[in-house]
Amino acid sequence: MTKLSSDAIRARFSAAMSAMYRAEVPAYGTLLALVSEVNAEVLAQDGQLARDLAQTGQLERISEERHGAIRLGTAEELATMRRLFAVMGMYPVGYYDLSEAGVPVHSTAFRPVSEAALRVNPFRVFTSLLRLDLIDDENLRAEAAEILARRRIFTAPCLELIDRAEAEGCLSETDAARFVAEATETFRWHSDALVSADLYQRLHGAHRLVADVVSFKGPHINHLTPRTLDIDAVQARMPGAGITPKAVIEGPPRRACPILLRQTSFKALEEAVSFPGETAVAGSHTARFGEIEARGIALTPKGRALYDALLDEVRRRITPAADGSNAADYTRVLTEVFEAFPDDWDQIRRQGLGYFAWSPTGQLGAGTSAEELLASGALRCDPIVYEDFLPVSAAGIFQSNLGDAAVQGFAASPNQRLFEAGLGAAVLDEFAHYAGIEAASLRDSLRQLGLD
Repeated sequence: MTKLSSDAIRARFSAAMSAMYRAEVPAYGTLLALVSEVNAEVLAQDGQLARDLAQTGQLERISEERHGAIRLGTAEELATMRRLFAVMGMYPVGYYDLSEAGVPVHSTAFRPVSEAALRVNPFRVFTSLLRLDLIDDENLRAEAAEILARRRIFTAPCLELIDRAEAEGCLSETDAARFVAEATETFRWHSDALVSADLYQRLHGAHRLVADVVSFKGPHINHLTPRTLDIDAVQARMPGAGITPKAVIEGPPRRACPILLRQTSFKALEEAVSFPGETAVAGSHTARFGEIEARGIALTPKGRALYDALLDEVRRRITPAADGSNAADYTRVLTEVFEAFPDDWDQIRRQGLGYFAWSPTGQLGAGTSAEELLASGALRCDPIVYEDFLPVSAAGIFQSNLGDAAVQGFAASPNQRLFEAGLGAAVLDEFAHYAGIEAASLRDSLRQLGLD
């Protein structure tokens, strides 16, 4: 009996999700075509970039790279989702408190963590858990909790296959195909709401995202995100493709040496919804959208502290308007402020701002230290791609697609311990993970050169 690896199951699931979302949201297909076109142009024009991506094993994964996002309602849903993703070799990395940006959720990212797994398929799912405790209305909290406690977001066959995968350590070809099909059902859009039109409006009044999580049968995937090599070009071309982008790109400005993550999206769709009652009530809901991302180097704590300080300074000076009226001014301020962050790989490395992977070049060199071997050509170091997310950028995308004009405020309320209790596991610390990758690559490189 043929057994499938978790990486192979993840690749199949990613493809199934992409096909489902393209059928549900046709504009996503248009976005994929636009991203593919821009990526091909960039690679044709920049031979060095193409060679670097090939050298680091990224070239073949670019076209397959996706991340999605879901929002869960209960700790029980979160714990089962962790088990589901584990079947596909996806593990929780990082803790994100989005309440600091006015969104009542906290989150993690389920993703593959080893370099080998990332090369097979780097699918990620940013997974948020609703914070009902941040909703002031006690009665509304109780009603929402009761509704969420009753719903079942996983099919019975899916749960059975998760149990089997855990017991046997893998799934057969046949079971893997069934698992992908059953798991995909959890993320499908359902237009029939669980709540009355009146309760929907009350939930919506507390926060649009509360209504999105509580009102429906499951955690419909609310976006899928391809990776682009030139996010500015895609942003500029989206209107010509019939897609309206958000006002500004989230994250740092355009740079010669990209850092962390830049994201943009097209506006969320207004979709028909049927609310239950003696006579079904027609309505609408806005939640699902399309997003693109450009990834740069993972930053060290020192680099991240500098990034956060610079972003705080930008926010102090200007806030991007939802209608794009000050987009040019925002971009100018962002670029000016971020001049304080070195835009040179050598300086980023020397100042300890980013993580790098070391590898031998096969050339003869002189010296015994990493710096000497790098200078003499025996070693090379390449930026380690940031595989995770940014709380403020994620919240910016959430808010712009849930209604900029009605951003509700919540006091920052991080509670990683509570989140991990619901999850049933600790989340992986991203800084320690990247530092471990860097240290291992240098250690292995020196060993290959006979210098361990």
